[in-house]
Amino acid sequence: MYAVIETGGKQYKVSEGDTIEIEKVRAAPGEELTFDKVLMVGDGKDCAIGRPAVSGSKVIGELLRHDLGEKIVIGKLKRRKKYRRKTGHRQDISVVRIKQIIKA
Repeated sequence: MYAVIETGGKQYKVSEGDTIEIEKVRAAPGEELTFDKVLMVGDGKDCAIGRPAVSGSKVIGELLRHDLGEKIVIGKLKRRKKYRRKTGHRQDISVVRIKQIIKA
């Protein structure tokens, strides 16, 4: 069984046992997270597509840890003006393991 959930403005296709990296959430490691905004739930035979969400369905996950994403390097340049700037950014992420998908 799989589901498509939305969290942090992004959509993720998940199955039971998957580990995903999402935008940082306010919770302590070890806590359970419930994702109520389930856009689609399906298995090999049929699927339920929500408009915009499947009512009564939810995905339960466990927060494993908070981490930092990959570094993104940003460079600015104005030609012929001797202006160069180089900076970087690492996004805060949360690592979640999907425990259960509940289909309504």
